[in-house]
Amino acid sequence: MPAVIPDITTTSADDIQTTEVEVPVTNGRHRKPNGIATWPLNGRSRGDSASSVDTFNQSVCEPSPDNTWDQHQPLPGSSYGDHEEEAGGPRSRTYARIRSFGDDPKTAQFPRLSKPVELMRHSYDCVVIGSGYGGGVAASRMARAGESVCLLERGKERWPGEYPDGTLDAVGQVHYSGEFAPSWLPSKVVEGGDPTGMYHLIFGRGQNAVVCNGLGGTSLMNANVFLEADKETLKLEAWPEEIRDDPECLDEYYKKAEAVLEPEEYPADWPKLKKLELLETQAKCLNFGEKFRRVRQTTRFRNGPNSCGVEMYPSALTGQDATGLNDGSKNTTLVTYVADAWNWGAEMFCEAEVRYITKAPEPRTGYIVYFAWHGRNRGHFKANLHGDLMWVHARKAVFLGAGAIGTTEILLRSKNMGLDLSDKVGQNMSGNGDILAFGYNTDNEVNAMGRPFPSPYRPIGPCITGIIDNRGGHENPLDGYVIEEGSMPSALAPFLQAMLQHLPGSIEPTGEGLIGNLKATLARVGSAFLGPYFRKGAIERTQVYLIMSHDSNQAYLTLKNDKPVLEFVGVGRSDHVKYLKGILEKATKAVGGTFVSNPWDSLLGGQQVTVHPIGGACMARDGTGSTGATNHRGQLFTGSGTDIHRGLIVTDAAVIPTALGANPFATITALAERSVDYFIKEEGLTVDESKNGILDLFGPPQHQHHSHNRNRRRYHGGRAQMQHIEDSEEIERIDIATNAITAARRMNDTGFGFTEVMSGYIHRDKGLKRDNIDTYELAARTAKSLSETARFFLSVQAFDIRSIIHDPSHRAMLTGTFVCPTLEGSPFMVQRGDFNMFLLDRKAPGTRNLTYDFDMRGINGKKLHFHGYKVVDSSVALSPTQFWKSTSTLYVTITEPLPDSDRRCEDADECGLLGEIVAKGIMHIQLADFLSEVLTLTPTGSGILQKVMSAGNFLTFFARKSASLLLAPLTPLQYPTQTYIGFVNNTPPTKTYKIKASDGVPTTLHMWESTNPAIETKNLFMVPGASVDHQIFALPTIRYNAVNYFCRAGYRVWVTVHRIGMLMVAQDDWTTFDARLDFKACLEKIRKEYPGSGEEPEKIYTIAHCMGSVALSTGLLDGTIPAEWIQGLTCSQVFMNPVWSLANMFKIVGLPIVSGDRLYKLIGGDWFSFSTSKNDSIFQKALNEFLRLMPDERKEICNNASCHRCTMALGRCWNHHNLNEATHRQIDRFFGGVNMTLMRMLMKQGYDGHVMGNGPLFERLDTPENIRRLKGIPIMLFVGRDNAVLSLESTEKTYEILTDTFGTGNDSLGAQYTRRVVPDYGHLDCWMGRNAWKDVYPFVREEIDRVVRGPKYRFQEPADKFQELVNSGKLLY
Repeated sequence: MPAVIPDITTTSADDIQTTEVEVPVTNGRHRKPNGIATWPLNGRSRGDSASSVDTFNQSVCEPSPDNTWDQHQPLPGSSYGDHEEEAGGPRSRTYARIRSFGDDPKTAQFPRLSKPVELMRHSYDCVVIGSGYGGGVAASRMARAGESVCLLERGKERWPGEYPDGTLDAVGQVHYSGEFAPSWLPSKVVEGGDPTGMYHLIFGRGQNAVVCNGLGGTSLMNANVFLEADKETLKLEAWPEEIRDDPECLDEYYKKAEAVLEPEEYPADWPKLKKLELLETQAKCLNFGEKFRRVRQTTRFRNGPNSCGVEMYPSALTGQDATGLNDGSKNTTLVTYVADAWNWGAEMFCEAEVRYITKAPEPRTGYIVYFAWHGRNRGHFKANLHGDLMWVHARKAVFLGAGAIGTTEILLRSKNMGLDLSDKVGQNMSGNGDILAFGYNTDNEVNAMGRPFPSPYRPIGPCITGIIDNRGGHENPLDGYVIEEGSMPSALAPFLQAMLQHLPGSIEPTGEGLIGNLKATLARVGSAFLGPYFRKGAIERTQVYLIMSHDSNQAYLTLKNDKPVLEFVGVGRSDHVKYLKGILEKATKAVGGTFVSNPWDSLLGGQQVTVHPIGGACMARDGTGSTGATNHRGQLFTGSGTDIHRGLIVTDAAVIPTALGANPFATITALAERSVDYFIKEEGLTVDESKNGILDLFGPPQHQHHSHNRNRRRYHGGRAQMQHIEDSEEIERIDIATNAITAARRMNDTGFGFTEVMSGYIHRDKGLKRDNIDTYELAARTAKSLSETARFFLSVQAFDIRSIIHDPSHRAMLTGTFVCPTLEGSPFMVQRGDFNMFLLDRKAPGTRNLTYDFDMRGINGKKLHFHGYKVVDSSVALSPTQFWKSTSTLYVTITEPLPDSDRRCEDADECGLLGEIVAKGIMHIQLADFLSEVLTLTPTGSGILQKVMSAGNFLTFFARKSASLLLAPLTPLQYPTQTYIGFVNNTPPTKTYKIKASDGVPTTLHMWESTNPAIETKNLFMVPGASVDHQIFALPTIRYNAVNYFCRAGYRVWVTVHRIGMLMVAQDDWTTFDARLDFKACLEKIRKEYPGSGEEPEKIYTIAHCMGSVALSTGLLDGTIPAEWIQGLTCSQVFMNPVWSLANMFKIVGLPIVSGDRLYKLIGGDWFSFSTSKNDSIFQKALNEFLRLMPDERKEICNNASCHRCTMALGRCWNHHNLNEATHRQIDRFFGGVNMTLMRMLMKQGYDGHVMGNGPLFERLDTPENIRRLKGIPIMLFVGRDNAVLSLESTEKTYEILTDTFGTGNDSLGAQYTRRVVPDYGHLDCWMGRNAWKDVYPFVREEIDRVVRGPKYRFQEPADKFQELVNSGKLLY
């Protein structure tokens, strides 16, 4: 329940009258009656002018025993909102560091408003650079105006409880850069540390700077002081006339900033702060008592939600502000403007270092913001991090809020990259007159050393609570300054004693006497031996000073080797600096301390350090680019005139044209509010002023941006409709990715990721359509000759390790860039792409691919699709060198994009290759890049154990998959499956006939009717080989088989399943000579069913394969089949002169004592089946294991038991890469077996080189008399060049006999006998190969058409589903 607190009106200190309130004392401490503490007070009136510091009032420097700790009226209170209440007494150590924002220990301990870069859209209305005060204002206001907002922050997202406390933690968060230029050494440009580290130390000539990286910007580590610029400073000539003539114009914007940041003074009823008391004492000593006051700060001193709805805690008074407050009491921009922007739909991305900005190329409008993404360990690729930049498109505006140095660096680089800007960019920078110094080892306890867990009874306090404000009353406003006390974070504690004691240039106190000197020495010794927190030690008696004054604004920033170099040539106003140091010396002397200037001053030779760099893109005093980089609204000039870049606005300290002499963030915020307000009004937008409820930082925002509402935007015209489709697809993909990431976080899943760089050559040519290695190599060679380079820089992330290990697709997400100058739109952004590790390749058996599949968008707004794959096949077996080559070579195809609705994978060989071809090529991993890639391997998880398990699971998976390929010959055999897989083209016959040959043997004849009514139907008889059936021509596992092909060519296809094929009768010792009777019976049936229109039945063109062709030749040669029935022949692999390949010949002659068929018959029986199983006999299983040892080329190695058995009996029937996985995996379904009688016959025929009759005579049939029976039959012979079953001599010998007997043929049909060798094909893959429709079927059809339809006939492709498959790219070849 919220505390019930009466409304109390807040009264300013100046309006309070002097009062004295008696408070009962218990145990020496003030009692807190009714929950509200009251204290004895003394009032004071403030002077109107500065006092002289040439003398100081020694009397007021003496400590008084009854000196009250505060001279102001206590803050009576404030009006508290829901859930707000006072701290309720001193905060215990428990409250000094937030351990978790959530109750559930299984969920994340800290909120995450930022999104992974994987979820970034390609385009937003507004892009905000930086998340400090300027960036936070822009993001919040534009999001509330209904615009889509992308905020880019270089640092990481950290919340209170995650900031470093110790020295080692803090050192790990340091990033340093700039020009290190001590007076005693040559200057050197340096850079090191974590580039996304929280603390960024920038070296420069004359002055150095410290800024902060992180979501929330420098507000995470500043001292929280909300101090408006004085009006006299705003009237200086350096300001634009719109401000200098009307400095009150900022008042309304200061109030806007106040309303959000809620500054307040350190409460009067809170514990005494020694450092605050000492500063007040020193003010009196300097006669500045009336100028001392408590300063308003954005530290919270009460519980409850802040103005933006984020629950806050009261300060634990740790003094740790400079390294980040872990107590949750600081109103940083993270918990105000940034949280508000998130709640209104802004999207934030961390570790995104913006490098430069360009105008968007036509037809786009707006700007392209290029950034280096430091996530996913991409920094290990040092050459690529800043070379291969990611980008995001800003349709309307870019708001630069990266800080004075960050914004100026971006603008300088943008100018170098061609963006027209004023020459004043990088000039007139300032350190805001900052001076850091110390009053070391004073006579008073100061307690200014921060502690992560301070005692509630001896608190340090906020970093700055008091101020000596000496800005007013000067004739020259530049003489104004402020002095503030401070605290040092505990991270510096180990160094502070040595640094302050031994730094040169310190000024010791005088007149201390022996006792005083002894006390000072003992204090130093105490700190040295008992640590910096020894209560009576020198460090605990050290006051920290911070002065803000006016310097000369003569610094400038340049880029040297593309690195920012800062030079403050006029930091000094040296006389003024000496004067200010003199004041601090007197203030230190007054309290018995040693004055020590800042370490940079002492060590580097007169240099200063600032935490408030300003300028670099200053507002012009005359409204032109000749005197400044921006106008009074922060809009950047295009040159030296008045023209501006519409929508390019600076909202941070870079626009401030002069030192303010005060803490600047209030003015930065007010100016940002003003600039954004002007832009909103100019755009005709309206800011929703609704108050936030209490924010659930672990839940979704209360307001969702309209870009997620698909119905909000209206689209007109063709291009607009396409844009609508693309936007919808992007939103859908983001939603899918978001759900996956959210689910992984919710389930506390572990993940794994790495980053990869590949480079190579890609050639742009739409004619490169074939998907084979020769085509890729041709493209790469051409690209190399034309210097068409390509490179990608991609991060791979699996948010759930189970998805990449157990999911069959082994999928992870790709994010990064692709650069290829030959492609219009380069560089391309890659977002939410798919990476598949060891994905089963459906196109080739025994092959696992590493695939990269993603849409990529160019800076011109157009998309292309990238598909690449690394082929890891049997060629890597037992060869680590080949394994490296395979896993480091990527075959790339770039295509035009397709809508997701058209990119369907179920009817495509490879859906990533759909679309019109744009380019192809090859990319490689270089060894140096691979070594960097190894360093990026990163497990993710909620704890060390989870990360170790994630890494172990991933590496085990990778090793297991790699070993299964590298050691393929030794892996378990692959046995036939029980289920049908990959049957994508079921081709049932139109009719099936049962045929009985003249000897009474039953066989089968299948018929498929023509599917092309535009062509006269002709009969085509097809004869398969031994041990197979009609499925080799009507193969269901390829999308386009031979039956499909010839039916659409206008043929009625007949396929016989004969007695030596896949029939039960095949076991009955039938031979090729016997099978001729089946063919005669089939031809008789065809002639009877479809005799044609003439008096005599039409002749029939016949295709015969392998032993089917041999069997057909025996029937023609001995006259069983009349030659006049045959219109023409196409003989696949062999006809009448079978000659075994060398491997098969070795099987015949390798066993001189007993032949292989007889040996098997003796042990295994009369029938050899090509199918097998795990439950087979011991002999068959032993044979299976033995067959894996058969020698063959490495690329032809597989572990399919049925494939091995086919090879043993017949020889290797295919080049494996021509089959797809489904065909090879189920090869047992397409092969039957062979009887030993037939095997004996085949061996003899292949050994003798001619066909013959049955035994025991084995009468030769290719006699000259028999061959003359073939006269008049056009015959085409073709064979696969890599045939491992039959020798190429088989067709060559037949061709020579035919041409010697009949000549080449000069009839009206042209050449009567032809022979063709098919490159890259083996034996049966000429019919069962996945690309046979392109490589084999066409020349067979051409020959058939020539013979059947005449030489002038030209086939016209019908517009059917197969044509659509070809045209769409769904059939790869």
